[in-house]
Amino acid sequence: MLWESISSVVLGLALSWIALRSLPGRLPSARAVFVTGGPGTLFGAYLTQSTVGSGHLLATLTGAVLVGAVTLSLLIRPRGRRPVRSAAAQ
Repeated sequence: MLWESISSVVLGLALSWIALRSLPGRLPSARAVFVTGGPGTLFGAYLTQSTVGSGHLLATLTGAVLVGAVTLSLLIRPRGRRPVRSAAAQ
C-alpha cells in the first residue's frame, strides 16, 4: 500500500511535468499544476484499489494515471481566447 501511494504520487508529478512541457501557455502556474497532479493520482490509486482490491499493482497505477490525467485536463484553458469579463466587474 505504501509503495503504491508513493508510486502514484511520483507518476502524478511526472504527468504534471509532461503536461507543463506540452501545453505551456494553456495551463495555470506550475505550482497549481503540480499541486493538482500529485493528489489527483493519489485519489485515483485509492479509488482503483478500492474497486479492484489489493494485489493489483499495475491496475492500480493505471487507474491512478487515468484519474490524474482527467484531473489535470480540468486545468486546461481554451486556446487563443481572452478571459471573459462579466458586466458586474465593469
